[in-house]
Amino acid sequence: MARISPPTLEELDAISTMDPLEYKIKQKKLVRRIDMRLMPCLILMIIMNYLDRNALANARIQGLDVDLGLKGNQFNTAISVLFAGYIALQIPSNAFITRTRPSVYLPTCMIIWGIVSTCTAAVQNFTGLVLVRFFLGFVEAPYFPGALFLLSSWYTREELALRTSILYAGSLLAGGFGGLIGAGVESGLDGNLGLESWRWLFIIEGSITIFIAICAIFVIPDFPHTTAWLSPEERAMATKRLQDTSGSHDTERGSIFSGVKMAVLDYKVWLLALIIITKTSAGAVTSFIPTLVKTFGYSKVQTLLLVAPPYVFATLVALSVSYSSDKRGERAFHIMVPMFFGMVGFVIAAATQVLAARYLAIFLMLAGVYGSYNVALAWISSTLPRPVEKRAAAIALVNTIGNFAQIYSPYMYPKSDGPRYLVAMICNAIFCTLCILTTLTLRHLLKHENTKLDVLEAQQNAEMGEMGKSKPSVEEIVDVARGGGVVVLSGGFRYRL
Repeated sequence: MARISPPTLEELDAISTMDPLEYKIKQKKLVRRIDMRLMPCLILMIIMNYLDRNALANARIQGLDVDLGLKGNQFNTAISVLFAGYIALQIPSNAFITRTRPSVYLPTCMIIWGIVSTCTAAVQNFTGLVLVRFFLGFVEAPYFPGALFLLSSWYTREELALRTSILYAGSLLAGGFGGLIGAGVESGLDGNLGLESWRWLFIIEGSITIFIAICAIFVIPDFPHTTAWLSPEERAMATKRLQDTSGSHDTERGSIFSGVKMAVLDYKVWLLALIIITKTSAGAVTSFIPTLVKTFGYSKVQTLLLVAPPYVFATLVALSVSYSSDKRGERAFHIMVPMFFGMVGFVIAAATQVLAARYLAIFLMLAGVYGSYNVALAWISSTLPRPVEKRAAAIALVNTIGNFAQIYSPYMYPKSDGPRYLVAMICNAIFCTLCILTTLTLRHLLKHENTKLDVLEAQQNAEMGEMGKSKPSVEEIVDVARGGGVVVLSGGFRYRL
């Protein structure tokens, strides 16, 4: 492919001087074009990412643990070990994606994970299962943080939460689809060609993954300033609107190491990581939703069908919460309110064995924890807009820390604790409470940061006025960051609360 040059200063200036009404019309057309090209592909990719990752939970209902002779906590270990590989590659992958073409890199990783996932159908014992799961986590790792970074490279802060929500809705729908696909495979393919139904499950889902990945190579865009299917004016507009609204200049390139260092030294990254890890600790219940539903005493097919409705409900809640968050320009309370209802769900599950109440609790758990997860993810990108290397490193770092929860949390669900899984439910309620408190803390600190930015911008305006400018205007706010780095943000930038 011919190398695409970034927009020139003249092209960016032409966008700045464009008639506001003309700009609004053209921007709306551009965003619609980006949506149609980027979002469907990323949604299909994340559905397959989570289908392949969580297929093990449905395979357990189909008899995988019995066929492989799993004992004690071996199934929990198979769940956990995926995230050992997953964590290992996230930060280096997101550092690398800023130097490569996402349109090639992400689908290539997807092809590899599809092949590895399909290989699960061939395992014969616990050792083989653990090896396949570890390598599956390793090759799945680049996708999700890479997709979040790519979204933040195309959409403004006002647009990001809803798009992140739509993307993450794919992962929730994967939970519902997984149950429906599992039910269909169980009823129609069990024993076909001498293979158990769970082996067919991995073959079918892995093959679909590979096909979608090959198609994605020709669809996914790279970055706004290097995408060939945009006109020069559209590339300039896509670049300029991010500079103006997000303080983000993704055409700039600095040191990868400096980006990682800036992310590590920023307290906001660690508070966001604490919000995410408390969510993922409570959200690890998704790996055991089929197991929880199985305790209701229904058949395999009925159990798998009952898994779907809570995920569909959680998807609708997530989209509604994110739409409201974008509409109101608010993040913190859109995280805290759903988490409160998630906490209520875990308390109900711990307090009763009444079937209807426990099924209601599953709806509240999933909708509460994941109904606001995408808002938290969008908060990362909008709180850490630039430089691009810092944003990429921060997204990967937060996701890496968050996924540490997936290593220890499966062991909160030993088979002996069923059907109530009391310890897990109590711990999850505590995680929800801690998430709410951390969110309040971050909101308070960002409010303080905004006050500092108000003062700093007023000072710089005053200095420019003293230099003889009749109409002082600040194009950039320059501040010294913790750790000695310099933060440069667009004039008028304020952190979303």
